[in-house]
Amino acid sequence: MRCAIIIPAWSPEDIFPAKTAAVQINYWEPLGTLYVATAIKNAGHEVKFFNGAFMTHQQIMADLKGFRPRFVGLYSTTFGWDKANKTASDIKKIFNDVFIAVGGPYPIAIKGACLKEADDIDAVVTGEGEITVVELLARLDEDRSLSKVHGIAYKINGNIKENRARKLIGNLDSLPFPLRAFLGDSDKCVPAPAAYRKTPVALVITSRGCDRKCIFCFQIDKTRQSKIRYRSIDNVLDEIEICLDQGYREIKFIDDTLCADYKRALALAEGIVERQLDFTWFASAVVNQVDEPLLRAFKKAGCWAILFGAESGVQKNLNAIKKGITLKQTRKAVSTAKKAGLTVFTSFIFGIPGETFEDGLKTIEFACDLNPHFANFHALTPFPGCELYDHADKYGSVSSNLADYTYQGAAFIPQTMSREQIVRLRQTAFRQFYSRPLFILRQIARLRNLHDARAAFTGLKSLIWIWTGKDLFGKKSDMETSFVSSVKVE
Repeated sequence: MRCAIIIPAWSPEDIFPAKTAAVQINYWEPLGTLYVATAIKNAGHEVKFFNGAFMTHQQIMADLKGFRPRFVGLYSTTFGWDKANKTASDIKKIFNDVFIAVGGPYPIAIKGACLKEADDIDAVVTGEGEITVVELLARLDEDRSLSKVHGIAYKINGNIKENRARKLIGNLDSLPFPLRAFLGDSDKCVPAPAAYRKTPVALVITSRGCDRKCIFCFQIDKTRQSKIRYRSIDNVLDEIEICLDQGYREIKFIDDTLCADYKRALALAEGIVERQLDFTWFASAVVNQVDEPLLRAFKKAGCWAILFGAESGVQKNLNAIKKGITLKQTRKAVSTAKKAGLTVFTSFIFGIPGETFEDGLKTIEFACDLNPHFANFHALTPFPGCELYDHADKYGSVSSNLADYTYQGAAFIPQTMSREQIVRLRQTAFRQFYSRPLFILRQIARLRNLHDARAAFTGLKSLIWIWTGKDLFGKKSDMETSFVSSVKVE
């Protein structure tokens, strides 16, 4: 069957303020979508991949006319749902008999309810897609009922039927490595300027799932019953070798909790050294899951940077979001990582349930005192399906405007703070953190090549606008009228 896999067209300005998009945007490889496209191709179907990060909507439609697919798989985030809907509608105008299915974070969270608001979408993939979509295609190819395909919701005779959920994939080693050839020029997919050392950059995930219970994070396994599912270290290293053979020079590991299994994380670093794999890499970790021996092993294996989710400088706020860490642990992890020679990135959020403006100021003070190499300051964004979104009436107000769900728009306002205060805190945080003489001198000392200079210049331009801009959310929305105490999608 001829299949089109589409990430609808989008631009950086859909997510970030236009003045700061250049320094914040990540053109990451769309790894989840690649996994599904690869599974479809390995099942014997003809697949064409449309990456809307580098194509306009008009280009996608024009190319589809020549390809003439029988099946279209759309990817949708929460803020991108309207674009997915429009893409489906325009495709149906060209091919009214094409079968369109949608997957991604928003459809997985909302499931069959998506179909009530999407006249031109035929099915929703409600979990991991690799096995589900292949089974769906087999049924469509044979013109058989979809009632036995686990993990989908679909339309039949004007009604919406939601099938049994599909079990999570237990043996991740059974999945084929994602075919990055679908993406074309690998140099296009790069993280934000300060977040990589070499190009091209490949994304690799060594596990799926998370054992943490942060109230603002959505997981397919909402109750965490399946815990974390791991790929074998050899399987991961084999994929890395393929990436290096294809010309990739840096890897970004995107596991939710790379270091949750300490011995396995150490084995990964040791395996990279044993195989003499020459590449730089970036990873994320929880502050209470690392120590000096592990971080030094990471450094020896080529890791140059690590991201910690610090979130807040006030312990009660960390407790409120069920982060499961302490301020002392954050201080120790950052200090230890710097001692090991790693560049340290930290993320903070404003708008935590129960957080006050004064708490926010303490978080800024904590961030400056912590002194990581880089810090980002987000607005708390509870995506559909997470505890904070599902029980918003307990905590504050959530926006009914899906375009606000980007980490930049104030999608959630706690009962103890206003939107204007969240805006002011973010602006103050960026201004205070990045205008410190210590930070500026350190960045000058770290300049080693043209890439570093360009990244610094791009960042400086964005920071000047942040220091002087009136609204960090960048575009006017009907925020004043779009908030409700609780949003329930029926």
